[in-house]
Amino acid sequence: MPLYLMVQNQKIKEDMLSIGNSLKNQVALVTGGSSGIGKAIAKAMGKSGAKVAINYISDKNEADQVVQDIQGSGQSAISVQADVSQEDQVMEMFRNVYDKFGTIDILVNNAGIQKDAKFLEMSFSDWQMVLNVNLTGSFLCAREAAKEFCQRGLIPERSKAAGKIIFISSVHDTIPWAGHANYASSKGGIMMLMKSLAQELAPHKIRVNSISPGAVKTDINREVWEKPEGDAKMRALIPYDRIGEPEDIARVAVWLASDEADYITGTTIYVDGGMMLYPGFQTGG
Repeated sequence: MPLYLMVQNQKIKEDMLSIGNSLKNQVALVTGGSSGIGKAIAKAMGKSGAKVAINYISDKNEADQVVQDIQGSGQSAISVQADVSQEDQVMEMFRNVYDKFGTIDILVNNAGIQKDAKFLEMSFSDWQMVLNVNLTGSFLCAREAAKEFCQRGLIPERSKAAGKIIFISSVHDTIPWAGHANYASSKGGIMMLMKSLAQELAPHKIRVNSISPGAVKTDINREVWEKPEGDAKMRALIPYDRIGEPEDIARVAVWLASDEADYITGTTIYVDGGMMLYPGFQTGG
């Protein structure tokens, strides 16, 4: 083999190794990590070298399967039960993570729910439940993670940042959504929570960002995208003409948690196939 090809192949192998170990020796906690986007993120972070704690609220079997998948790739993982809307359970969850792994380097605030209804028919309990899980839960988990990051400080051999917080939000942090006022409000709140934390925590070398997915194939919307007419209706809102996969979000989360994104904080990355481009105006409006 010519020398230049040998050098090129070696460089490719080194680049792949670097990507595969971009989170080496770090500890990640992924809330709502037993299914959908959270599951994909947890597995991707494990493959990138992180030890991973998978939070779940009720389905231990699903969470334990994710643990097994990550362990199968050679990394450590545990499942931790907690309702993120409950302060005492969040604090206990973090204690369990510290008991196992000693600390935390990455928090992915992914846990979220929908309780859809027309506004005039929306119950107070459904409004409150969505805000409690999606927004208050994100606050509680971010607060506990930030306390650990500030107390422990920077460990340069592990990461250029003292800690990373990633909120999994939605294009509906910007796009209004009739019939989903509680959900859209929670995601809009997450945007300002993220920005406020990023501003406040940056002097502590803590990076805070959001990923806002568009339409993604998960169990929540499976009965829509599995049908040809539902698939077509969803794709009509996506200029890129495909519905996203959980892995599309996971790859961005791994990169955003890595040192390659070290100068990024207070930013939302939209992973949406162009939904934020107002596709109704694609043909002139």
